[in-house]
Amino acid sequence: MDDLQEFARQVFASQPFSQFLGAQLASSGPGTAELRLPVVDQLKQQHGFVHGGVLSYLADNAITFAGGLALGGNALTSEYKINYLKPALGTLLIARAQAKSAGKRQAVCQCEIFAVQDGEEKLCAVALGTVVAA
Repeated sequence: MDDLQEFARQVFASQPFSQFLGAQLASSGPGTAELRLPVVDQLKQQHGFVHGGVLSYLADNAITFAGGLALGGNALTSEYKINYLKPALGTLLIARAQAKSAGKRQAVCQCEIFAVQDGEEKLCAVALGTVVAA
């Protein structure tokens, strides 16, 4: 398991876009991943909410990590859908993904994204996606 977690840390550290946004791989395991992203003004849209594209990035990346770890290695997103439930307001975003089913070549994963405001997590989006072994 430590090798898989080290693999996940190395892959995440090699993602320039994740580094640019300031995202962090908070935890990972076989079929699970948690990403965190501090909210800064540059990630917001005109109404002061975190932009939907940022939530979509978190869902996509967390799903791919969870699926890839369930499949035992490198993976790519085949497809995903996201439902925005409420505006993301707060100081931190947390994306928690888990593989719901994994075979030899693909995994189906679910992700919940929470906005943390005043220490309270509020569910703001859910996503479902398919990940394939690379």
